[in-house]
Amino acid sequence: MRLACLMAILCLATAVFAQTDITPGPNLAGWHISQINHHGNTKAWKVENGVVSGTQDREGNGGIILTDKTYKNFEITFEMNPDFGCDGGLFLRSNEKGQAYQVTLDYLEGGTMGGIYGEGLKGVRGPRVNWQPHWKKGEWNHMRVRIEGDVPHITVWMNGTQITDWKDTENHAADGAVEGMIALQVHGGARCSPGKYHRFRNIQIKELP
Repeated sequence: MRLACLMAILCLATAVFAQTDITPGPNLAGWHISQINHHGNTKAWKVENGVVSGTQDREGNGGIILTDKTYKNFEITFEMNPDFGCDGGLFLRSNEKGQAYQVTLDYLEGGTMGGIYGEGLKGVRGPRVNWQPHWKKGEWNHMRVRIEGDVPHITVWMNGTQITDWKDTENHAADGAVEGMIALQVHGGARCSPGKYHRFRNIQIKELP
């Protein structure tokens, strides 16, 4: 009986903390386009052969897609292959307006990949990171990002190398939120342009205690 109980607990733990594929399905199933973030509401998101891509649908009109589900502590992995000149990001614990902790995916001149930024948040002083030696130009790059704690501790790995290990001084999330949606961003304004795409695939999440 004791062994059976132990096995049941182990199975439950495995199920709870297993990776789940959250790559958007056809018509962005499982995700949705924000209509109220300040980057825009571009409709130029598509999913083809397991790859989700986004660009501005007209000059200056970017935007974000958000998971329908909210998350608190988790680790997310994905592959990305953006066109050069695309400014974007991975938003963590986001609200519908796109106010979130952002992992920068700014693949443009002077941009930074894997740094931390407070998108619509005050008081976030994230690091800039030395990412260029670990980036594979023109190829799919693997990213792993972990966020945990009511005061967020965010860790980022690029192609297996840790490039960011940062903890905020306090929780600066909008309204003190400790959970929220995950978002992918195409920057509005001049920091992207129609026809330059961010591309993502194999988006997996593992929820943490």
